[in-house]
Order: sequence, then structure tokens, then C-alpha cells
Amino acid sequence: MSGRMISRRSVLALAACTALGAVGCSKTEEHTGPELILRYAENQPEDYPTTQAALTFADLVAERTEGRVKVVVYSGGELGAEQSVIEQMQYGGIDFARVSLSQLAEYQPALSVLQLPFLYTDAPQMWRVLDGEIGDEFLSGLGAMDLVGLSWFDAGVRSFYTREKVETLADLAGLTLRVQESDMMSEMILDLGAKPAQVVYSRVYAALHNAEIDGAENNWPSYEAMGHYEVAPYFLKDEHTRVPELQLASEAAMEKLAELDERFPDIIRACGKESALAERRLWAEREASAEKHMREWGVEVTTLSAAEKARFRAAVEPVYAAFKEQSRLIQRIREA
Repeated sequence: MSGRMISRRSVLALAACTALGAVGCSKTEEHTGPELILRYAENQPEDYPTTQAALTFADLVAERTEGRVKVVVYSGGELGAEQSVIEQMQYGGIDFARVSLSQLAEYQPALSVLQLPFLYTDAPQMWRVLDGEIGDEFLSGLGAMDLVGLSWFDAGVRSFYTREKVETLADLAGLTLRVQESDMMSEMILDLGAKPAQVVYSRVYAALHNAEIDGAENNWPSYEAMGHYEVAPYFLKDEHTRVPELQLASEAAMEKLAELDERFPDIIRACGKESALAERRLWAEREASAEKHMREWGVEVTTLSAAEKARFRAAVEPVYAAFKEQSRLIQRIREA
């Protein structure tokens, strides 16, 4: 047995004893509190849709295990950054988490296919893919990382916003646009005829204000929350990427749950699916509210025509060249 597995098993045994809270690690006839206390890591603040969904998950688990299992949600990144959380989950140090697809793709590059630009026609198509056979295949594949995929969360759709008005693909030519630290995103910007700039998120407002960059890209809630509309009041609703997020459990946590009651792993999976639906509803409400507020404030929104959107899709086709081995999968997604 590998050293890693021994370490994980040791942590598992220690955590089980600690959680049971009984002398000699034995159960008592009457339970005055939870028999198992598990930790959930979330890096967003408490009022954010993903955190609210995590709290819903915790409530559902407590209800359906009749109080025998308690999930404590740590929001605001209290348990560490996403990469650290993933590593801690692999050894059973953290039991549940919501993480971004881009972070997991660092460990499993195959996941990157789900981040391709203009992969989905719209949100309903994305959920048909993720809630169906393809999504289940990706969740099952996380077992290789000692993780259990529970469900998919919404993280919105991303579009461009700029200092000066942009209406067509030709208008993007030569502009400097801020993107996330992602080779795929940088290549997409180049294919669209613009120049990528990887600016730290906290500096985007200043970079727009000082004309260091001509624009950036994000979803409506982030555009509103960061005040970027004040310095980039033109929103090009091209909806170039929809990047989902994942709700995860550690394998160690699922083993502890099974030892406590063989029904509990299935209960956890059901709670994960149900809390994901709550998150998507909360996200949709927040997204619609942010767009409404921005339009009322005076942001000028340009929605691409079908013909213009087709030009955008054609322009980014070179990004797909690196995914030739997954061409059949991409076809399945597009036909969903």
C-alpha cells in the first residue's frame, strides 16, 4: 500500500474517532448530538449563491440523517485557496467543497474541454450535457483524484465589456482585453483579433480607468460588484464561455459516512443534486438582478445577431485544434 494511502487512512481513522466523540471510539445507545461532523470549504462570502447552496446542502444532510451528521460550512476562503482545498480533500483533511472547473483542470486536463469558447448554444444545452451521461462521466472520473463528484453548479456566462463601444468582431481588432490566467483564454482573445492581458483581478478597475487595457470579460454579477461598469460602460453580450463549477466530497468522507450508515453516501449524493438546483436558481436570480441594475444605471448593451455570433464562433475554431483527441466528445456536446 502506498504511503499516500496509509496517510489518508490514518487521517480517516483519527477523524472518525474525533467526530464520534466517544471514549474508545465507540457508539452510545443515545445520541445527544451529531455522530459525525464534516467540514465544507467555500471561498465566496456568505451571501453568495454558492455559499447559500452549501448551507442548503448542510441543512439537507442534517435533516435526512436525522441529525447524525453535521456539515459545517466555512465561507470566505477560511480553509484556504481552492488549490489548497483540493489537495487537503485528497487526504481527507476537508470533506466537501465547491471548486471552479479551471482549478480541477490543472489536475485533470480532460476537464478543459468543458471550458471551450462557444461550446454551448445556451444555458439549457449546457445543463442537458452536465446533468446527463457526459456530465456523469466527468464526475465519475474524479475518483482517480480520491474525489467524489456530487453535482454541477452554475457560474454564469461571460461576455466582454469595454471603454469604447464594440458591436462586431471587427471592432475587437487591436484592443487589449484582460483575461484570466489561462492559455486557452489568451488564445481565444488572439483568435478574435485582440491582445490578451493577464491583469490581477483586483487591478482591473484601475487598469480600465488608466487606459492600460481597453476592456475585460466576466459575468454580470462580477461586472456589477467590482464597479467595472463605471470605467467600461459598454457591454458586448457575446456570451463566449459558460464555465460550470463542481460540488465535491472527499473519498475519505464518503467512507466515514458509509461506516456510520450504509445509506448515508446515497443520501449525500441526493443532497448534492438538490442543493445544486438551489444554487442554479439563486445564481439566475442574481444574474438577472445585476443585468437589470446595470441597464438601469446606463450601461449600453449590444447583443450579437445570429450572423455576427457565427463569425465569433468561426474565429475561435483554432482553439479547438488542441482537442482533436476529444473531437467525438465535442460533437456529442454540440448535438445535446
